Amino acid sequence: MTSTEARIADQNPANKLGEADTRLTFCRVCHASCPMEVDVVDNRVVAVRGVMDDPLFEGYTCIKGRAIPDQMADPNRLRAPLRRRPDGTFEQTSSGAALDDIGTELRRIIDTYGPRAVASYTGTGGYQNSVAVPAARAFHQGIGSQSFYTSVTIDQPAKGLAGFRLGGWEAGYNSFTDSDVHMAIGYNSPVSSYAPIGGLQGTNPFVVMRQRKAEGMKLVVIDPRRTELAGFADIHLQIRPGQDPVLLAGMIRIVLEEGLQDHEFCERWMSQMAELAAAVEPFTLEVVAQRCQLDADDVLVAARLFAAGPRGTAGTGTGPNMAAHSSLTEHLVMVLNTILGRVNRQGDLLENGLLLYPEVPHRAQAVAPRPPAEGPRARIRNLRGYRGEMPAATLCEEILTPGDGRIRALIVSGGNPAVAFPNQQLTLDALQDLELLVVIDYRMTATAEFADYVIAPTVPLERADVPHLMDRWFRAPYTNYTEAVVERDGDVLNEWEVFWELASRLGSTLPFPGGSPDMTTRPDTDEIIDRSYFGSRMPLDEVRANLRTVHMDKKLTVQPAEEGAGAKFTPAPDDFVAELANVFEEGPDGFGGTDVAGYPFRLVSRRLKHVLNSTGPELPSLARKGITNPAYMHPGDVDEMGCVAGDLVEITSPQASIWGVVQPSDDIKRGVISMAHSWGGSSLSDEKVRDIGSPTSRLVSEHAAHDPVTGMIVSSAIPVSVAKVSETV
Repeated sequence: MTSTEARIADQNPANKLGEADTRLTFCRVCHASCPMEVDVVDNRVVAVRGVMDDPLFEGYTCIKGRAIPDQMADPNRLRAPLRRRPDGTFEQTSSGAALDDIGTELRRIIDTYGPRAVASYTGTGGYQNSVAVPAARAFHQGIGSQSFYTSVTIDQPAKGLAGFRLGGWEAGYNSFTDSDVHMAIGYNSPVSSYAPIGGLQGTNPFVVMRQRKAEGMKLVVIDPRRTELAGFADIHLQIRPGQDPVLLAGMIRIVLEEGLQDHEFCERWMSQMAELAAAVEPFTLEVVAQRCQLDADDVLVAARLFAAGPRGTAGTGTGPNMAAHSSLTEHLVMVLNTILGRVNRQGDLLENGLLLYPEVPHRAQAVAPRPPAEGPRARIRNLRGYRGEMPAATLCEEILTPGDGRIRALIVSGGNPAVAFPNQQLTLDALQDLELLVVIDYRMTATAEFADYVIAPTVPLERADVPHLMDRWFRAPYTNYTEAVVERDGDVLNEWEVFWELASRLGSTLPFPGGSPDMTTRPDTDEIIDRSYFGSRMPLDEVRANLRTVHMDKKLTVQPAEEGAGAKFTPAPDDFVAELANVFEEGPDGFGGTDVAGYPFRLVSRRLKHVLNSTGPELPSLARKGITNPAYMHPGDVDEMGCVAGDLVEITSPQASIWGVVQPSDDIKRGVISMAHSWGGSSLSDEKVRDIGSPTSRLVSEHAAHDPVTGMIVSSAIPVSVAKVSETV
């Protein structure tokens, strides 16, 4: 018995009476994978707590994870599949009958249109299951369809591609744990439980940040909001939304002009330094201050503070990554880190153990740049797939555009495109145009309303799992494993089981990294985990035996560069230089060439503590009575409009309008509206805004602005006007 289990046994009278059984697991509601103690009575989860003696989390859990008992007991949770009747209503069916029907329809569609006509989209909910994405990917490989989409290409695709255009560093960049300085650009990990590599992760973030500050680490935060993270900042630059590339170009100019770069590193590993200096030359301190609405002295101090280091990186989140020029912004961040030499050097110990993935070299050398998108060609805007998937920004158009390769069937796993995808009108048209829509979700979402079949999935504590996302982000060599804590409630399936069953009906296979399982007898989840994470640095048997341990012996040491290593970073490729010049020319109100005269406000995305995108508001412990996704505005702007808290406003972009509920907040910059995304329903009007919120995705369009590299539709820093609504709702 562990110390935690012994303590619980002593302190929990119900446990002594045999009325409750306390089990250890980890949370899979958001990204952080917090360890948890779970009290179970009669196969029902009645309470969850953090694990106080966990060496990494030290008892920390987020509010979303603590709502797991509500999620599992929710009377509206789907516990069996639903099938649409001819009259449009739904009836309950069995998983076997539903999968038989779906398999028959998929066979018809493949035979009629070809494999590419079958698509899947795995959303954020699917990413909370370690085998959902590998199973969907394997399903597509098995049937020969390239139409594999995930939420990765919705909000932050630039992160995965910037290193291709610039080049990479095999041993990675400095970590947060031993940084002297960090610059956080548009992310707020105390709420989101997410940060870029080198940033503050969701493993006990408040305590970790206080510790790092006490150790002398300096923090620069760039955000139009005074976020929870900004509360720790030595310098908070409250930037005008959408001007991040201007600020970063100006900071690079300061570094080069003052000679603050790592000269030895740049001489050895950087090319195009003269071209880089010329590209950022127009971004003088005066231009940056005016465009970003910042004090010039603050910009200069922040740039010098970050450049002084000597260790520490800058990193971005969904704020700048969802705004215009996101690939350019990400490129500039990596350039800033790289010219300052913020890379792991020979002999350094890497922070993370990367235990669930195959071991790869970590040498102190550059990786040559290559074209960022080399995958299959999409039929839309001349885009290509990248990192093994197709760009989700094209999915709706791939459904609606006639011709060879048109998508006719879509399987949505743990996502809610009806409120999350940009251009809501286009999304709803696409969902209704499909010949087959299958949704895997534990509740009737706005997307599920359009489905032909809704498959009820297992929820986190009903399945075995490993922390596949945080394995790349843990601030120490650490991993975990959990068996199912309780038995399944109803006729529910793990996501991988849906894809296995469909593949078996189609006579296909699931070619995981560890090979396909037997397609005649359904395997168990542990076998699928083994096949998904085949060749992991820590063998899966050891992972299962692991009990929340930091494995210092698994620290990776940076090896010397290969003899004759000659690759160099390319900080100023032609397309980068051209786009940066466009940013300068378009001025402070630029938005992808769209005329934004008459739209003085900028609407930015934000995270809310109690929800994960569209998941959470339906649960009693997370619901905020009378508040959905408010339109947070500076009190001065609210007063100027003649509004008070709770008033309705119409928020209008060049694309469309939504309603919002006013919430004054003095942490917002003047001229900015801050709203959470993925709210609202399947209607294009907002009469229920006070109950279900409104979808900010309606305000944007592939025609208004999209990233030239990734194709991502711009969904933050949106130009809008705001007017008070006189009607009472």
